[in-house]
Amino acid sequence: MKAGVIGLGAMGAPMARYVHAKGCLTAVGNRTQAKADALASELSVRAARSAANFADCDVVILCVSLDADVLENVAALAEVLKPGAIVVDHSTVSVETARRAAALLGTHDIGFLDAPVSGGVEGARNGKLSIMVGGDEAQLERVHEIVASYAARITHMGATGAGQATKAINQVLVAGINEAVCEGLALAEKLGLAADKLLPTLMAGAASNWFLDKRGATMLRDEFAPGFKCQHMLKDLRIVQGIARDTGVRTATLDQAAADYAELIERGYGEADTSALIALKRARAQAESDAA
Repeated sequence: MKAGVIGLGAMGAPMARYVHAKGCLTAVGNRTQAKADALASELSVRAARSAANFADCDVVILCVSLDADVLENVAALAEVLKPGAIVVDHSTVSVETARRAAALLGTHDIGFLDAPVSGGVEGARNGKLSIMVGGDEAQLERVHEIVASYAARITHMGATGAGQATKAINQVLVAGINEAVCEGLALAEKLGLAADKLLPTLMAGAASNWFLDKRGATMLRDEFAPGFKCQHMLKDLRIVQGIARDTGVRTATLDQAAADYAELIERGYGEADTSALIALKRARAQAESDAA
């Protein structure tokens, strides 16, 4: 199968390299043309300048930032892809956006899979992403080999939108873990505990988690290179709030995390890794200490 990749950021570029290693990559595209040109030159594939440059692709992989970006790309691809082609969207967007994209492509007999990912930049670089998929299972089988080139796990979750619904749950858990880890480590600093002893001790017990393992040491050194940016986390959390609004389920953890990441962005941490949340926890602890 001939494949194209649109969106060559921290996640999309490694995915494109794995698809290339599989021998399937035909074209790459990005909003910033220079980035597409550079990767295309590196991999000796086509640098797309419009949707038309993907017309010969059997599958097009999307990994973009916003709902509007997904719909814009899907609308353009709908006009050029051949019937039977499939668009695989790894972006994190709303369930409704996934359904709109599927419907738009469906009128042209083009398939669509909403397939958000988890595993962070490390997962993309190592080809070990967890991918949660909504859409037609037969279409997933057709593209499985390509998607598997950068995945540790691919799970068909149900009809269109089920992938994004699963990612919403993922982000609730991620946000809650971030809150707990950053709050706990800010407290550890106040108590004077040595990080070189604390972190391996926590990781050996029930408190062990991905965020603590991958970000614990760096956040204690005030190193917040993304990773996953605070502004992207807030975008995701607001999507989840929208999904959860009509369920009647209380989302106190989600709401607290959304408020905290909004405050972090106001403080200038929008481009920083989500582990910058510890800076907010420290500031609040210091403010309470000063007030006492």
